[in-house]
Amino acid sequence: MLWIKAFHLIFMVTWFSGLFYLPRLYVYHAETTDAIGNARFKIMERKLFYGIMTPGAILTILLGFWLFNANGMAYLQMPWMQLKLGLVFLLIIYHIYLGKLLYDFKQDRNQHGHVFYRWLNEVPVIFLVGIILLAIVASQK
Repeated sequence: MLWIKAFHLIFMVTWFSGLFYLPRLYVYHAETTDAIGNARFKIMERKLFYGIMTPGAILTILLGFWLFNANGMAYLQMPWMQLKLGLVFLLIIYHIYLGKLLYDFKQDRNQHGHVFYRWLNEVPVIFLVGIILLAIVASQK
């Protein structure tokens, strides 16, 4: 089980690296005015979202389910796990929203400025801190 937990954490770090970097790319993309830069950002964003973030998310979730099933459904009764799963659910929604924004950029229909994306870039910090504190600190009580 330790191998599964290790890979769960490795893919979580992979997922979060994309969740931190993609909105930063959106900041720069929103500021871009030339066609070459616009095309370059579309490629970078697509590769990050589909090549790194989404596989990281899927593998994190699958390995999390594996750990969950191996440790029994008693975890569902624990408040810290319920909160953690709630945050993971919201994180998945955030991930999907970033995909919607990716599609908007792809179609040249971006509706937001760089300041919006700078704020959006801070959202994963809340999830990361909450999930880690619940999994490490709250689970020990």
